[in-house]
Amino acid sequence: MTGGSAIWRRLGVAAIALTALTGAATLGAPDELHYGTWGFDSAGEDTATRPGDGFFQYANGGWLSKVDIPADKPGASLRLAMTDRVEANVHGLLEDAAAHAVGEPTTVEGKAGAFYKAFMDEARIEALGARPIAPELNAIRQAKGRPDLAALMGRANADFHGSLFQAAIDADPKTPTRYALFVDQAGLGLPDRDYYLQPAFAAQKSAYQAYVARLLNLAGWPDPDPRAAEIVALETRIAEASWSKIEQRDPDKTYNPMSVGRLAALAPGFAWKAWLREGGVDGGVGGQVVVGERTAFPKLARIWSETPVETLKAWMAFQVADNAATYLSSPFQAATFDFRDKTLSGQAEPKARWKRAVRAVGGGDYGAGDRLDRFGDMGWGVGQIYVEHYFPASSKAAIEALVADLKTAFHARIQALDWMGPATKAEALRKLDTYVVKVGYPDHRRDYSGLKIRDDDLVGDVRRAAAWDWAFQTARRKGPVDRSDWQMTPQTNDAYNGALRDIVFPAGILQAPIFDPKADPAINYGAIGAVIGHEMTHGFDDEGRKIDAAGRLRDWWTKADAAAFEARAARLGAQYSAFEPLPGAHVKGELTMGENIADLGGLTLALDAYHASLKGRPAPVIDGLTGDQRVFLGWAQAWRGKVREDALRRQLVSDAHAPRQYRVDGVVRNIDAWYAAFDVKPGERLYVDPKDRVRIW
Repeated sequence: MTGGSAIWRRLGVAAIALTALTGAATLGAPDELHYGTWGFDSAGEDTATRPGDGFFQYANGGWLSKVDIPADKPGASLRLAMTDRVEANVHGLLEDAAAHAVGEPTTVEGKAGAFYKAFMDEARIEALGARPIAPELNAIRQAKGRPDLAALMGRANADFHGSLFQAAIDADPKTPTRYALFVDQAGLGLPDRDYYLQPAFAAQKSAYQAYVARLLNLAGWPDPDPRAAEIVALETRIAEASWSKIEQRDPDKTYNPMSVGRLAALAPGFAWKAWLREGGVDGGVGGQVVVGERTAFPKLARIWSETPVETLKAWMAFQVADNAATYLSSPFQAATFDFRDKTLSGQAEPKARWKRAVRAVGGGDYGAGDRLDRFGDMGWGVGQIYVEHYFPASSKAAIEALVADLKTAFHARIQALDWMGPATKAEALRKLDTYVVKVGYPDHRRDYSGLKIRDDDLVGDVRRAAAWDWAFQTARRKGPVDRSDWQMTPQTNDAYNGALRDIVFPAGILQAPIFDPKADPAINYGAIGAVIGHEMTHGFDDEGRKIDAAGRLRDWWTKADAAAFEARAARLGAQYSAFEPLPGAHVKGELTMGENIADLGGLTLALDAYHASLKGRPAPVIDGLTGDQRVFLGWAQAWRGKVREDALRRQLVSDAHAPRQYRVDGVVRNIDAWYAAFDVKPGERLYVDPKDRVRIW
């Protein structure tokens, strides 16, 4: 179940990832996340810090000093509090559904309830031990050689097998009206190649080897300790051959269409036809596949052909146990918690079982970053139930109005740019006009009638749900692209800009304090307005700018305009690379480039849109704060939070988003209006000379 969309990573399809580290109440009801009379928690400020010395600290330092990170989380933030609220709401819905679910239900609600009920049946799960994954383990044992193992890897999207390569189906960026099959590098069990190759992660790598041995032992695999050493050595070779996440961000270099025959010639030694056949995509799409990390493929195939078959079998057995551990008995659950949550993220305690059940059934969209976001679930069905109870039509209308405001502001910004020529401006405006805004939930529901769910077969439910979802993906590969499609379920506390030229705001993010109908408009513009602007500008960041108005991967910029953009982006990247959250550990400006550009553009557009909303009237002063000050405080409050050191180190090497402090301080220091709003002077830590401030949009 390697899953995941290749387009999501490569072609400007970017989420704001507010949940990456990061009592039920109906939306709009008073609760602890609605602040004061106008939407800002002034008690959370640190007024001893000057805004110019640390705006994140100034806006949030009081809160940071008082709030402890919960033992079952890698961090604490307002966004995680929002996620907790969504999770609690879904919990209530699933508890109710489970109370009425018996055996093998036929309705969406019944199936979701039976799935949840199966996860909560601890006695049965404990009694089964490792038996639920026996089919996968026996298939590995019985494999006669590499071709058989490659065929099993082809099933990775539909069961618990791992794979050296991953497949995904999405819109073809050269012909965006049709789908393509994307094939990318995979095979690593640690969060990033740096964990294998950098001395700073030696302790985590050693702990990983112990974890591999522990799971092999639990799965009944022979010689777990020596096999674990072989597996880590194998994955280290894979890491050495793999592209970095920075290299993967170039959509031109990761678009390599070819026939299956050409793929076999590029990377001989791997049974490509068997892999594709077992994955249900024999022949690719239209006879072609799109290869991502082209130069890595022959190296990975060579590693595959040179590794002893018994080592490959042990690696595949570990992959199955690792992927299934959350759904198995307590020894498996304890092992995966100890390594994946405690060692890698510093989490002190496992989540309550009901929370894990909610994620298992409702999908991996609640932000923990654990293994649950990769596997079969009923996320779309749970989303259907969620919006019926927790998403008012008024929120949908309000967000659509805000999007229109931000689009108008972006139009004006593009037209006024002094570094972009008329021809490129015309193309940019044309692209902006093609965006489709999607709010709350998809127009069309997924059909779950063919999915079998039982209340006494958790691993089977996960396996069947994964197969059902992959069958949905493969079934549509020969048809036209569905532009109404969504990449996030409605209950997701996030937003994204998609390959379909869509800007998507699921119901889960449309709640206080990010969007609070009771708040002062300036706060909403600084929070959800800047999120909207963020998603719009993603279509024009260092990746998204390579996609034209029709959704095609095409260079539509003049050379002079492209050079001017790249120079500005490079200056912004240098600013972020200078940030050092931990001694010796810097933000990667190139890795976080797209998100940094989108943050800067989003807040800039939000401020413009707020000014336009005043229609020439002066902004009201509230509690001594001007409108501009409240917009900036709304942005800073949206990022309020803290994270454990292990999770922060993980984020710095593997996440395209800068730590939350720099998503505030790194942005405001480049906006002239912030200096005027808070009287920021030379000599203060965040001060940047006007000539050195980065202005893109």
